[in-house]
Amino acid sequence: MDPEIGKCSMSRKKDSWKATLLLAYQSLGVVYGDLSISPLYVYKSTFADDITHSESNKEIYGVLSFVFWTLTLIPLFKYVFIVLRADDNGQGGTFALYSLICRHAKVSLLPNRQAADEELSTYRHECPPEANYKSRIKVLLEKHKNLHIALLIVVMLGTCMVIGDGVLTPAISVYSAVSGLQLSMSEHHEYVVVPITCFAILCLFVLQHYGTHRVGFLFAPIVLTWLLCISALGICNIIQWNPHIYKALSPYYMFKFLKETRKAGWMSLGGVLLCMTGSEAMFADLGHFSYTSIQIAFTSFVYPALILGYMGQAAYLSRHHKNDTSYHIGFYVSVPECVRWPVLVIAILVSIVGSQAIISGTFSIINQSQCLGCFPRVKVVHTSNKINGQIYIPEINWMLMVLCVAVAVGFRDTKHMGNASGLAVITVMLVTTCLTSLVIILRWHKSPLLALCFLFFFGSIEALYFSASLIKFLDGAWLPILLALFLMIVMFIWHYATIRKYEFDLHNKVSLDWLLALGNSLGIARVPGIGLVYSDLVSGVPANFSHFVTNLPAFHHILVFVCIKYIPVPFVPPAERYLVGRVGPPDHRSYRCIVRYGYRDVHQDMDSFESELIMSLAEFIRSEASYHGNQHSNVVDGQLTVIGSPLPRDYEFEGSIQQGSSSTQSVSERNVKELEPVDKVKKVRFHMDDTDCSKKDGPGRKELEELLTAREAGTAFILGHSHVHAKPGSSIMKKIAINFGYNFLKRNCRGPDVALRVPPASLLEVGMVYVL
Repeated sequence: MDPEIGKCSMSRKKDSWKATLLLAYQSLGVVYGDLSISPLYVYKSTFADDITHSESNKEIYGVLSFVFWTLTLIPLFKYVFIVLRADDNGQGGTFALYSLICRHAKVSLLPNRQAADEELSTYRHECPPEANYKSRIKVLLEKHKNLHIALLIVVMLGTCMVIGDGVLTPAISVYSAVSGLQLSMSEHHEYVVVPITCFAILCLFVLQHYGTHRVGFLFAPIVLTWLLCISALGICNIIQWNPHIYKALSPYYMFKFLKETRKAGWMSLGGVLLCMTGSEAMFADLGHFSYTSIQIAFTSFVYPALILGYMGQAAYLSRHHKNDTSYHIGFYVSVPECVRWPVLVIAILVSIVGSQAIISGTFSIINQSQCLGCFPRVKVVHTSNKINGQIYIPEINWMLMVLCVAVAVGFRDTKHMGNASGLAVITVMLVTTCLTSLVIILRWHKSPLLALCFLFFFGSIEALYFSASLIKFLDGAWLPILLALFLMIVMFIWHYATIRKYEFDLHNKVSLDWLLALGNSLGIARVPGIGLVYSDLVSGVPANFSHFVTNLPAFHHILVFVCIKYIPVPFVPPAERYLVGRVGPPDHRSYRCIVRYGYRDVHQDMDSFESELIMSLAEFIRSEASYHGNQHSNVVDGQLTVIGSPLPRDYEFEGSIQQGSSSTQSVSERNVKELEPVDKVKKVRFHMDDTDCSKKDGPGRKELEELLTAREAGTAFILGHSHVHAKPGSSIMKKIAINFGYNFLKRNCRGPDVALRVPPASLLEVGMVYVL
């Protein structure tokens, strides 16, 4: 073996480990802020009402045992060793699991799915099953439409609870951190904690529009300092107060605790489950780091620090039984008075870091819901040009701020906030467990028995905590249920109306013959420029264009039917984003462009999008001319080209288009050809030379010249402006949902022109009446 090759290999491995360790360090500030702050309120919430801290120490030993095994089984075993492996091209979270399931079984309710989408490099199965592999679970899921809807409702429930956690986590984290003033101030502390909490929450949300990346470099050192702090305090308390506290780690004390405290002990588990608050962030933020880095950070640092912190608090409480009120069962009472103020400052900073992570996660999951047609359109601002996925949603930010302040002012105690936050957290974990069990069968192709064991083992633990949280309905747990119910109604109404609008467009689309018949003989003029007609249809001529031509008998010389669609993948590579084809013969100068995005893709600004779309048309024209020669004159509507694919490959569309209801419409099979692109720099003002086409005066060159001329004349964006009404004779529930619910949401959310960043001066809106 060449020694130089060996040295290079070792050097690469060393650099790889350095990068992994750096990512592990950075993940402390982004992923583990919420989980690390939980020692502030776990014991205080657990001993709030249901159980008391007696001289026998059976309660504190039992609670510590529950905390230890809960952290070990759920965050460590379930998330770090199992769930993190169920990534979607490196992405995690509820929608990542749902997209995996949709790709491995036909359960998606997205209406305009095409077989061409399955050829995306990020769509293909990482571990393709055997040719005859077909599990009974998969057949059952694909067969029953009600199961598709039930699966989407489960995903919506998890999404709503994540949004609810975005309201509750900042409130309980900041309030618990600031509550340390109760011990540090001799009097008037009750008039200080709530105002300071509200001020910190206001500052947190006001600074959101700057983006996480501007202060992100401070996050990891803050969390690292906090973890070192609670570890040191834990070790000191163990040595000073109870060196034998390690005995409480035995599961024997869990069963003894439940046996002796019975119902009160079971109800107190609603406070214990707060020790795993933030565990879902390990999976949700997987796309920003790597599996190995998150695993190293948790197993080698976060997990030991948390265990030491909880053991230290338990050791202190096991020797202090006087004045057993919730005031004295908390984190700060175990902190020596000489270091209480520095610890208080660090705790407030960490609570802000932890809150920042969940707020960013809320923005992200709402954006993903919007992409899948499950949430009203909102304005999404990308706060970083370098770090993908960092976004800011102004409307959601201010709503979260108002709700967080209302929670802090309304509850004013850790008990009610903990009950509310605990129910939201455990519901998200139950949803993750259910979806992961399906991934085990559909993606990993494991035995259904193994998936059932996973579901039963972790699901039973989480169901125990869920029942303990649900019983606290009147003591704060009603809040996440109310928020989730409201959000699910909003999401379901929006998704239902979106699907029905697509079906309406599909059944009312205009035939290609009608488009080709338009000409000077009918008084229809072709004006200079490019007209981009937006529609959700992937085939045919949309009805909004026929309305446009009927009222204004003219359309642009270059006509492009644009469909922006979302694929159940996190990202679509730029080289595979544009699917371009002709509508009619070449001399009609009409095209179709399907623009595909993943649920975590960053949308370009309109100038960049327009430039890329026009360059894609130019590449299509050049590629078609060089690939087909003179045969391209026979091209009709249906043949599409993926611009940017390196190798030619033929495949067909599905024989039917899947819709959001039980009805489907058969379409003819269409060949989709991927051609080798011409290597040109993408510019708005492209130039032509003799290499663009096979002949200097060939049709390809003439078509490019016309495209360039039209681009110079300007581009118009033609969008439909919808008015939606329920059909006469519809049920009262449907009329309320469509006539009042959907129309109210539509009037008060961003319009499609804002969501697509269309310049107002170039916008043409066509009124459309939808009777659903």
